[in-house]
Amino acid sequence: GLSGTLIGVTGCSTPLQGVYGPPSSYDDDEPQPAVYGPPEFFEDDDVDEPQPEVYGPPESFEDDVTEEELLAKVEELNHDDDVDGFIVQLPLPKHIDEQRVIMAIDYRKDVDGFHPINVGRMAIGLPCFISATPLGIMTLLQRYGVETSGKKCVVLGRSNIVGKPMAQLMMQKNYGDATVTVCHSHSKTLKEECREADIIVAAVGRPDFVTADMVREGAVVIDVGTTRVKDDTRKSGYRLNGDVKFDEVAPRCAMITPVPGGVGPMTICSLMRNTLLAAKHEIY
Repeated sequence: GLSGTLIGVTGCSTPLQGVYGPPSSYDDDEPQPAVYGPPEFFEDDDVDEPQPEVYGPPESFEDDVTEEELLAKVEELNHDDDVDGFIVQLPLPKHIDEQRVIMAIDYRKDVDGFHPINVGRMAIGLPCFISATPLGIMTLLQRYGVETSGKKCVVLGRSNIVGKPMAQLMMQKNYGDATVTVCHSHSKTLKEECREADIIVAAVGRPDFVTADMVREGAVVIDVGTTRVKDDTRKSGYRLNGDVKFDEVAPRCAMITPVPGGVGPMTICSLMRNTLLAAKHEIY
């Protein structure tokens, strides 16, 4: 069977992912769209076959878990033949060395794609587990027929989870093949770079950071940001806000992903795809 495990640490806040679907705008309280993925996820021959059962409940720890306890659980899952892939939910409490935990994961079960072996293989175009959010974004662009070859792509943010792998994927010779610029908090010409971009991927974690004066007519804008913003008009007391000021930027765009409703389900879909690849041993 197909098995995947999530190790979570309660009491440690994690940025929320928006729900991915077709580019459209709707409220947080409205029904969410179906999850969209590329047709190549399942071959036609697989449809009539019994699908493997997904099992493996999340392993949960409190935020006072020691690094040794967490590493011991990782080691246990590494050697458990019934587990095809697993992730450790990030971020971790400050007293735990995040990189040490990532390094401890068997790269053959690293369905998050964070282990240096997977990151390195991705960079040079070898088969590997690709980080779920960048992979989901690439799938979204390809699904909607966005031309990337020779285009100027600006990636806002340089995190190991989104910014860096996104830039690497957009540079690959297959789908991607773009001229890529990475901007961050110290980039002096950030607005100018954005104005020249055919594709903008915003992953800075700052609500409404990208404004209309930063976007050229006809650009494609991918909003990865999902920040909780206080909103007394909502039952929850908050709403999810992207990095892009949607209402003023959307009229200038050829395509744009809303928050929620843009990148979230694609991240989940990509994570499950990686788990399926791990179960089938198609990468390692």
